[in-house]
Amino acid sequence: MIYEIFEDKALIKKIQDRLPDLFYTAELESSRAGKIGMEVGSIREQILIALLILKFGEEKIKTNLPIHEREIDVIVNNEPLSIKTISGKRFGGFKLIWTVDEKKANEFCENYVPSCDILIVHINWGDLGSLSLFPKSLQEKVFHEIGRDHYFKLPKPGTNPRGVEISRKAALLLQGSPICKAIPIKWEKKEIKFNIYDRWLELWEQG
Repeated sequence: MIYEIFEDKALIKKIQDRLPDLFYTAELESSRAGKIGMEVGSIREQILIALLILKFGEEKIKTNLPIHEREIDVIVNNEPLSIKTISGKRFGGFKLIWTVDEKKANEFCENYVPSCDILIVHINWGDLGSLSLFPKSLQEKVFHEIGRDHYFKLPKPGTNPRGVEISRKAALLLQGSPICKAIPIKWEKKEIKFNIYDRWLELWEQG
C-alpha cells in the first residue's frame, strides 16, 4: 500500500515542492544558538506521518505503538513501517536502533532480521536527495546476499556507542536496487519567516 505514494503524480510533485520547506521549518523550530537539537528527528517523523495521513486517511494510520517497538514507527493499513532520515552529500549507512549499551547493540545484530518496510529521506541541502522506500523483501534479499557481518556497522570497542547502523555497502545496495521506490528531491532552503513562539502565543490568546 505504501508504494502508492510513489505512483501518485500529484503527491510526488507536492512532496518535491513542500518537503524541503517543512524539514527546514523543523530545523528552525529545533535550533538553539545556531545548532539543531535532537528533537528535530521527532518533528521530521511527524511530518512524514502527516504525509501518510494525507494520502491514506487518518483511520488507516496507527501511531500509538508499544514502547518496545524499537524499529516500527507507524502502522499503515496494518503494514508496519520504519521512518528514517539521513543527511549529507552521499547516501550511506543509517541508524537501525539507538542505544548506548554495547551488549544490547551486539544482541540486536545477532538476532536481527528485517521486520518491516523502511521509508527513508536523504536530506542534501543545496543539492539532490530523495524520499525512498525499501520494501521488507528487498532488505531480506540484501541481508542474505552480503551476510550479517557486512550488513551492520557497529561502534568501535572502547568508544561511546550510539546505536547500530546499516552499513554503507548495504545502504547503497538497497538504494540502487530496481525494487527500491524513490522520488528525487531538490533540497533548497527558501526564506521562511518563523518565530518559535508564535504558535504558543496564538494559543494563549485564544478565548
